[in-house]
Amino acid sequence: MNVQKSASVGRPRGFDADEALESAMRVFWQNGYEGASLSDLIEAMGISRTSMYASFGNKEELFRKALTRYADGPASYGAEAVAEPAARDVATVFLNGTVRSATLPGYPTGCLSLRASLIGGEDSQVIRELLADWRDETSAMLRKRFQRAVDEGDLPAETDPALLTRYVMMIGNGIAVQAAAGAPRDELQLIADAVLQSWPPVLSRQQDER
Repeated sequence: MNVQKSASVGRPRGFDADEALESAMRVFWQNGYEGASLSDLIEAMGISRTSMYASFGNKEELFRKALTRYADGPASYGAEAVAEPAARDVATVFLNGTVRSATLPGYPTGCLSLRASLIGGEDSQVIRELLADWRDETSAMLRKRFQRAVDEGDLPAETDPALLTRYVMMIGNGIAVQAAAGAPRDELQLIADAVLQSWPPVLSRQQDER
């Protein structure tokens, strides 16, 4: 009986892996990759270091899982945008989604990807490449969608899909940076609305070649 009691006491308590990953995502979002210490992560997740390694792997592997959760959750507007029927709708969903994601109540402001990119050590090169690949995937999705809009006549024939993609993403990044600096949602939405009022912007292949 004493042996059974000791074994019971020694067993790690169960935990909700989904909630733990959500907490880790928020820590990375708030502090960036380098700024998120293992102690911060473990405390926020409410688990032991052993449980973290057993369930999520090391810090790099945990970040990869947290980034996937972010992409499928707060940042899912990218995939949602390219499913829209018209190019203006694509830009609307993308920019409005950026505003919403960067100012979610109860979450850190700004963009997890941008915060986590502020790293300088050689040991973080893998993370920089991971984030660059993630942003490139989003860029490729938008570029392909805008190219389709040109082919279908939804955008002017002279429109450069690559340049238009850079334009939309730069506006989105600017919104995220301003949100992280404390800009309120209503002001950021005014910026997104102003961009959409002048849609489509005159961004031609001739401009891209200069």
